[in-house]
Amino acid sequence: MKQNLIFTNDVENAISHLIADSNHNMTVCIADVNTARFALGKERLIVIPDGDTGKSLATVCRVWDALEEFGATRHSLVINLGGGMVTDLGGFAAATFKRGMRFINVPTTLLGAVDAAVGGKTGFNYNGLKNEIGAFSPASDVIISTRYFDTLPIQELKSGYAEVIKHAMLDDRDEFLRLLEHDFNAPINHDNLLEHLRHSVQVKVDIVARDPHEQGERKALNLGHTVGHALESLAMQRGKPVPHGYAVAWGLVTEAILSHIILKFPSEDVHRLGNFVRDNYRGFPFTCDDYDDLLALMHHDKKSRDGEITCTLLATIGDYRIDQTVTPDDVTAALDILRDHLGL
Repeated sequence: MKQNLIFTNDVENAISHLIADSNHNMTVCIADVNTARFALGKERLIVIPDGDTGKSLATVCRVWDALEEFGATRHSLVINLGGGMVTDLGGFAAATFKRGMRFINVPTTLLGAVDAAVGGKTGFNYNGLKNEIGAFSPASDVIISTRYFDTLPIQELKSGYAEVIKHAMLDDRDEFLRLLEHDFNAPINHDNLLEHLRHSVQVKVDIVARDPHEQGERKALNLGHTVGHALESLAMQRGKPVPHGYAVAWGLVTEAILSHIILKFPSEDVHRLGNFVRDNYRGFPFTCDDYDDLLALMHHDKKSRDGEITCTLLATIGDYRIDQTVTPDDVTAALDILRDHLGL
């Protein structure tokens, strides 16, 4: 199903028009404890915990219970108002309740706007693994705005920005170089950022349209995520979770190094990316003693195939190669270089 993407900073008006144009018997808003204050007040409200630790089966059941209590049906409408955790989990709950309800995503974080809210992936964490349970079910509409970003901690902005960089690496070297000039200490230019979001989201939308269920080309969007998810899962297992985008940033550098080793990706672009990540994302404290655990997590990753570790790699910016098998020796060599570059 094609998603209707709305880029606007007049979010209330956009939501009101979507509700008015629909024929639903009830509207329910799912938000977390931080984003509930942005709800319009016209919908029934379900408030869930914030943070990745709340992205659990228990929270999904809590949403299902509330929908049941409200008397929601397949003809009801859900609005997911929040970051990627809310749109992922709320989308899964809506997609499975009564075998599927229409839902709208209103991402309130940069990461949610360019990643989780668009493309149809829904789900939750299970047994300490990221997004282990989920389904493909796209929101009917996604309202993308920068109006909420002024309230975000800089850590949240950086987390989302890693996905923006990823999309540029898949598509446009000039955009990639422009993004690496960004100063996170400068005030947000909402108009410019909204245009960057249009470009970034369009990269994802075009790929998803050609491969909605990740049977082939859509795997390109996993760039940085094989290593990134392993680092993120290791941090969760330690009880010290890291922002998803930070793990992706470290994963992008590692997989750029792997791209250089295997496909001769230009070393100057590896260094440009590595310098930006070193300067803007704190290093995750892991050592060579953690390599076996990280490799085990990569083998267990949904993207692995026949017991082998596979990644999306780049020959150059915009020239991506999916399903590239990497050896444990290649991965540990790349992790050594990452740790040296980040000063770990």
